[in-house]
Amino acid sequence: MAERVIIGRGAVAVATARRLAASGDRVRMVSRSGGGPDGVERIALDATDTPALIEAVQGADTVVNAAMTAYHTWPELMPPLFDSILTAAEKAGADYVMLGNHYGYRPTSPVSERTPMEPVTRKGKVRAELWRRAKAAHDEGRLRVTELRAGQFLGPGAYSPFNLMVEPNVLRGELALVDGNPDAQHSFTYTEDAAAALVALARSETAWGRAWHAPVLTATVREVATRLAELRGAPEPRLAELTEREAALLAFTDPLWSEFAEMAYMSSRPYIVDDGDIRDAFGIGASPLDTALGA
Repeated sequence: MAERVIIGRGAVAVATARRLAASGDRVRMVSRSGGGPDGVERIALDATDTPALIEAVQGADTVVNAAMTAYHTWPELMPPLFDSILTAAEKAGADYVMLGNHYGYRPTSPVSERTPMEPVTRKGKVRAELWRRAKAAHDEGRLRVTELRAGQFLGPGAYSPFNLMVEPNVLRGELALVDGNPDAQHSFTYTEDAAAALVALARSETAWGRAWHAPVLTATVREVATRLAELRGAPEPRLAELTEREAALLAFTDPLWSEFAEMAYMSSRPYIVDDGDIRDAFGIGASPLDTALGA
């Protein structure tokens, strides 16, 4: 029976834990709150406490890092968190699977796993550096490493601009402010598709030493919002692009709002991601949009 440890307690982490446990693996879930689904061992600790984390992951065959700090704290807090998790996985002799995103690529579209990592933003540079450190450990033979890079999440419990800004207002029949152009094509990832991909990578003998793109749904925010309204019997969505002034005012209530500007290239114009590698290698494709929204 394989032993898997999942760090984090977001929607993808929970979905991954459920899938692994349902298939017979022994699963430990580590988070500050100590929460998690039924059928898994739940451990409450701060993953930056490296000695405690090393103890928590002992015996693991695979460590899945699905952790993330608050959006506005990435440059300061993400590197020490990921260094701690990488160290713990190495000490345990475990394989290491990271959940990432597309921020580390140069700001062009379309992108594939072979697009150069030439980030121009603070958060993009953080993501690129986190991967470089893990890949260096792999290349040095210290452990096996891979990364799954997902798009903006759709699905229950997902922490994303669509779930935060658009979905609640659409369902209430109210004006929804959109981060970026609501009519620009974008690459979304359903949380369950990301979980299925993480499970496949964790169990593979060929996934290591490179990054993979999670399955993506390519659509505009308007298309997704319109279909959501149709499925839930809500009025036709009313969408408007969030202005700089509105974002600045909202930033007084939450620093999250000031963080959108630097990633505007991904939302103000089409940003398309190629997910062909994971489809070809593992047969994992994106679920229909209705499935993601119906969940």
